[in-house]
Amino acid sequence: MVFPSSATPGPRQGRAPRLRRILTGATAAAVGLAAAACSPAPSVENADVPAWKSTALPTATGVVLEDAGKILNRDAIVRAAPAVPAGTYTLTMTCDGGGKAFFTVSLEGKDLAEAGAACNGSRETARIKIPAAGEVKVSTSSVDAPLLYAYHLAAAG
Repeated sequence: MVFPSSATPGPRQGRAPRLRRILTGATAAAVGLAAAACSPAPSVENADVPAWKSTALPTATGVVLEDAGKILNRDAIVRAAPAVPAGTYTLTMTCDGGGKAFFTVSLEGKDLAEAGAACNGSRETARIKIPAAGEVKVSTSSVDAPLLYAYHLAAAG
């Protein structure tokens, strides 16, 4: 008795067009990635800080201290307001360029609070209690330079 054997596989049809589609898609992806790699990313060093700040940080009332700029190295940037009244304030901060920026608020040389912001264009806020009137400083720094930063310290509403 002869048992029929399984059918002998015939030539693989339909595989070449599929392979061609895959290779065509892969080629298109590679070309797209290469083009993206060749297009220059906006440079922090050449950024227009006022234009960036106008869209990155909302305006506020009751601002006692604010700053915006570029952190090009790991050196802290310190700004001061000489006579800030005691009260509760909101520190609103943002940064862009990758990494994270740190903001330290101090009163008469004594640190009151430290806050951070991820440098992806989002805004962060922190409530700051200033217990007495005096000189308030905000120190801005990052180990992820270069980046853009902006903040304002405003009376809490």
